[in-house]
Amino acid sequence: MAKLQPISRYPVPEPGQWPDDIRARILEVQEKAGFVPNVFLTLAHRPDEFRAFFAYHDALMLKEGGLSKGEREMIVVATSAINQCLYCVVAHGAILRIYEKAPLVADQVAVNHRKADITPRQKAMLDFAVKVCSESGTVGDADFQTLREHGFSDEDIWDIAAITAFFGLSNRMANVISMRPNDEFYLMGRVPKAAAADTPRK
Repeated sequence: MAKLQPISRYPVPEPGQWPDDIRARILEVQEKAGFVPNVFLTLAHRPDEFRAFFAYHDALMLKEGGLSKGEREMIVVATSAINQCLYCVVAHGAILRIYEKAPLVADQVAVNHRKADITPRQKAMLDFAVKVCSESGTVGDADFQTLREHGFSDEDIWDIAAITAFFGLSNRMANVISMRPNDEFYLMGRVPKAAAADTPRK
């Protein structure tokens, strides 16, 4: 039997140590997902930062706007791959597969979004996100014009940049603390739930 690997190089608080508001958030996520994503458990080490992190996360990822939930996840996956963040590629790749109902799309976007089975509009969006991730100092009017030609508003462009920047922080902290993805994420959106439940874990 494989030895359980730690989910963080920093201490992970026990449930009895969670502040009430953080406990409520974690239990809500557990009820909805059926498990607790490790990001909630590891960030509970710093309660004030937990609150700030998820407040900004929700403001970016749950809002209404010109980007679909799937497109927001595409941005996370594409840019997290550039930042070599295992946790975010695996976890948000799972969410992307579910939102898009496409079992191949997360792997494609993570490796090379230009070859992925997505629309030209989405490829332009990810071209911009990748530029913000790697070369934000070179962003200019031409980048805005290209996105406008694909139907993005200036507020949508802000969202693309903000999601990229926020997850740049997330990627770096996940890498520093060696945040481990939950095993559950790997099969989510790839196979029917019943088949995933019957698959032995290593």
